[in-house]
Amino acid sequence: MRNRIGPGAGLLLTGLATFVLMGFGQALIGPALPEMTRLFDLQPGAAGMLVSAQWVGSAVGVAVMYGWSRHVSPRLALAMLALGGAGLAVQPAWGAVLVSAVVFGTGYGMATAVFNPRVLRAFGARGASMLSLLNAAYAAGAIVSPLAFVALDNSSRLAFGFAVVAYLAIWLLSAEREKAADAPRPVQTGFRPHWPILIFAAIGIGIEASLAGLGPTALVRAGHGEEAAARLLSAFFLAFLLSRIGLGMVAHRFSSFTIYAAAIVLAAAAALVSVAGAPGPGFVAMGVSAGMFFPGIFVTATRKMGDDPRVTPVILGAGLVGGIGMPVLLSALTAGMGPLGFFWLLLAITVPTALAALASLRGMAR
Repeated sequence: MRNRIGPGAGLLLTGLATFVLMGFGQALIGPALPEMTRLFDLQPGAAGMLVSAQWVGSAVGVAVMYGWSRHVSPRLALAMLALGGAGLAVQPAWGAVLVSAVVFGTGYGMATAVFNPRVLRAFGARGASMLSLLNAAYAAGAIVSPLAFVALDNSSRLAFGFAVVAYLAIWLLSAEREKAADAPRPVQTGFRPHWPILIFAAIGIGIEASLAGLGPTALVRAGHGEEAAARLLSAFFLAFLLSRIGLGMVAHRFSSFTIYAAAIVLAAAAALVSVAGAPGPGFVAMGVSAGMFFPGIFVTATRKMGDDPRVTPVILGAGLVGGIGMPVLLSALTAGMGPLGFFWLLLAITVPTALAALASLRGMAR
């Protein structure tokens, strides 16, 4: 297999294993929230801080890569993931859990920024296909995660413990074939911040983070059992995975921002289905939208903002603003609302965003 893939085989295989476990670990946070609410006797909505803590850590990881990317290796990112996962497995106190989520998120942000550009460069003309494979691996791990949580008797300690062992195994077995200092850097051709596209990025990634992190709790409030909510989360990530695979086959036929606009329109329709009394099917349908947000917005933003090393961290940073802030906001607001409050809030966000995206189609195509 290594001979067929080429000289980047070791990097790709390490990246695939890492991305599977990144999806596995992040998707555990949502199902773990009801358990941790009981364990630490938290107020309604307080557990949502765990989702934002993970995204704060991701922002730290992206910031580290912005300033010190030449000194960050894949194995360092794996070590951070393992360290944060260990704290999430031990769960000594709520404060320690939040700190561990930040550390885990830091490893997540570093790994995302380390593997994507390296794989893209290592495989040249096939780089885009290999990146799609990495994203599919992440979704595959996220699909398995809630099912593993249920199989392990709804124990986040056991589930995170398994993830830590796997992170350490990859760390021990992976050979560091590429040094950060050897990674070529793109030629700077100008940095043109584009605020509308960054705002769309923050909203899209914020919705994705809220669905993955707060969705299971919202489904439980809407009347589903915890095991049913975990299964629906797996279905959500299956829809996410199929969406990414489908984009890999047809994305070249559409403009990148059209993909984002279609995603937000679909999300609004799914939110409407949810508040109409079918939150389970509506939630799963939003997995399709979640899989479309980042590819559509990232390609558009890179085209609009120029070929500059600062562009990717800025795009990721805008997404993290949404990923950090929106779960906290929705968690706080939902606490004072009815059983479908989460989905009503999503409807209130997606409808005006969809209208703005449709109105921006022509301008974003230029």
